[in-house]
Amino acid sequence: MLEAVLKNLFLYASKSKMLNKAAKKWGLRFGASQVVAGETIESAIAKVKELNDKGLVCTLDHLGEFVSSREEAIEATQYNIRTLEAIYKAGVNSNLSVKLTQLGLDIDFNFCLDNMRQIVGTAKRYNNFVRIDMEDSAHCQATLDLLRELRKTYDNVGTVIQAYLHRAEQDVKDLKGVSLRLVKGAYKEPPEVAYQDKQQIDENYMNIIKEHLLSGSYTAIATHDHHIIEKVKQFTKEHGISREQFEFQMLYGFRTDMQLQLAREGYTMRVYVPFGNDWFGYFMRRLAERPQNVAFALKGFFRK
Repeated sequence: MLEAVLKNLFLYASKSKMLNKAAKKWGLRFGASQVVAGETIESAIAKVKELNDKGLVCTLDHLGEFVSSREEAIEATQYNIRTLEAIYKAGVNSNLSVKLTQLGLDIDFNFCLDNMRQIVGTAKRYNNFVRIDMEDSAHCQATLDLLRELRKTYDNVGTVIQAYLHRAEQDVKDLKGVSLRLVKGAYKEPPEVAYQDKQQIDENYMNIIKEHLLSGSYTAIATHDHHIIEKVKQFTKEHGISREQFEFQMLYGFRTDMQLQLAREGYTMRVYVPFGNDWFGYFMRRLAERPQNVAFALKGFFRK
């Protein structure tokens, strides 16, 4: 009961514009520095270097979403382009992850598409890959529509499918051949569009993982759930699926021992590395996913 209350509280806070604005002034506090790799491109690249040295590959995410002006979206576009340039110049092993609402999706679809073409085109020149993060269900169809437009020209772009959505299985089938990150889902969604029961979500998660792997498509399994990870290991072994066809992904700052163990076992282990001063919404969603992390956050706060 308490866990459900905390989850709803954190999800509500994640959408508060007032709290997000205040958080930018606070800096990385309340434990956020343990899960956010600094506020600048330079600090993020330094963290990626550290992770690469440990045998881990990365994807960088400049935090921010739901922008309301073209100026903000253009600024975010240029920042993402500079991040790709920094990855290339530093010679680190990292992709880029982006959120479409940060790039103007809520302002105008074609405006956002133009911004994404600039980013994906830059990534193509640097032989890099861009992952479009999936946001709440209200943006799901527009995200997939935009992805399909991009893939008419570029093959170095993919997206994320959330297992708690009823539509997930069909979306995975429709996206055969596209590199997908498969996740359970982290937004508060109504029963009309999403499963509410953990067991149902877990079952659907394994179903879509198997579907995408068996189709021969590149699959990123993004989870901290060791039960799921063991099932994927067994499934890929039984079906003779090459380790070149899939990877595991986890969030920066979470289950680091397991990340290193998977890398030692010879699996591709990619760390999702968020950075920037717009960290509050991301951090609240991480606490909502697992309210036990409140103790983790408070520990970081009292170290300040």
